[in-house]
Amino acid sequence: MSGDQWRHTGPYQPDLEAAFRQAQEDELLKDNHGFEGRSIEELWSDPTWHEYIFTGGTGTVLDFPLMIEATDTDDGPFLRPLTDREVRAWAPSCRPTYVEWDDALDSDCLAFPGRTQGNCTVLYRDGQPAQIGYWGVTAD
Repeated sequence: MSGDQWRHTGPYQPDLEAAFRQAQEDELLKDNHGFEGRSIEELWSDPTWHEYIFTGGTGTVLDFPLMIEATDTDDGPFLRPLTDREVRAWAPSCRPTYVEWDDALDSDCLAFPGRTQGNCTVLYRDGQPAQIGYWGVTAD
């Protein structure tokens, strides 16, 4: 199988890793996928969670144990922020709005990563950081 593509947004924080962790906590509160009462760290140390993620996944930020550096080229399961250069390729101002991001994903100007991988970037409203856009591909 080729994995399912997904996208969603989360709250903005200047520290992208902190924003990622917040998005994970928020997502876990919405749906714990039958793993009630566990933190994201506990989930990622449980082989049952690994099997769940690698045979289907959640189609959310929960599919990644950690965020890697923007310039890191390791394969997943990791979330990687885009570099400024990657953002400028589809948003020349380097301050993409939600609409620009969504349109770029729909038009293939912005590619989805490979299976078990995700990306993120800051999205702007009226020139100010407003959200983080997350997108990825499940493992299945």
